[in-house]
Amino acid sequence: MKAFQIQQPQSASVIDIPEPRVPDLSEVLLRVNLVGMCGTDLTTFRGGNAMVTFPRIPGHEIAATVVEAAGGLAAGTAVTLSPYTECGRCPSCLRGRPNACQYNQTMGVQRDGAMTEYISVPRGRIYTANLSLKELCLVEPLTVGTHAAARGRVTAEDYVAIFGCGGIGLGAIASAAFRGATVIGIDMDDAKLEVARKAGAHHVINTARENLHERLQAITDGRGPDVVIEAIGLPLTFRAAVEEVAFTGRVVYIGYAKEPVAYETRLFVQKELDILGSRNALPEDFRAVIRMLEAGGFPVEDAVSATIDPEQAAEMLAEWSANPGRFTKIHVRF
Repeated sequence: MKAFQIQQPQSASVIDIPEPRVPDLSEVLLRVNLVGMCGTDLTTFRGGNAMVTFPRIPGHEIAATVVEAAGGLAAGTAVTLSPYTECGRCPSCLRGRPNACQYNQTMGVQRDGAMTEYISVPRGRIYTANLSLKELCLVEPLTVGTHAAARGRVTAEDYVAIFGCGGIGLGAIASAAFRGATVIGIDMDDAKLEVARKAGAHHVINTARENLHERLQAITDGRGPDVVIEAIGLPLTFRAAVEEVAFTGRVVYIGYAKEPVAYETRLFVQKELDILGSRNALPEDFRAVIRMLEAGGFPVEDAVSATIDPEQAAEMLAEWSANPGRFTKIHVRF
């Protein structure tokens, strides 16, 4: 069957691989329809993902259909799935937080992913919903930002500022807005900020031409945001999150800074901040995103920059690498 594989940095192509084995009673055979390409796949293509060994089939944002009745699912049922694993024995798993499993293996990262015609997956990782295939393919990336909003304990009384309005940031924006918060989207790209508005941002700040501190103070009546979610991964925005958040506020980091970050640590103590990491997503995050998408209002068409065939994927990754700000989300159709 057809699969898209990254053989080594800057080199990828469509290959032929064996079809998956006939699943046992605990697994379901799926026909892959759409797979999203995200920043993780771009980093892999560039050779900057330390968790990846080559060659690697990418793909962990999935919309698929059941091939034959199994696990209580009728043939033809449209589904999405969680791409993570958990060991059940590490501290994270024992604390009921398997999203941060010490030995997690995400599809398309530590193990081969879903950019193939068929995959076989455990029934327990599958989610059904009254959604289109394009919407189902957006569920997993939106769960990452949704989990960050949950980590930040976002409520309807909060001002929530999100650094970065790309695919992950949009999930945080939409989730925080769905919780009733007043949401502030921060970016340097007007097109992304416009999509952020459609996703639920009540205010947007373009830091290329606006003073971040002054705007945040004006919006929050001089308090600062109650919650700041960082979804970019730059030392500048890592520091700004701590500097701009309100006293006794919550800071949630999704992005990875690519270099060490120097902090004025007195702010941690003086503001008595909750500083939190956010990784992957839990089952309740998948269910929350499905409810949000089923309610309507999320700008699905605006969130997907392009839909391509597998044969175009290598060229698209090269173009994305050369122009990283041009794309938000790319879907590959099988």
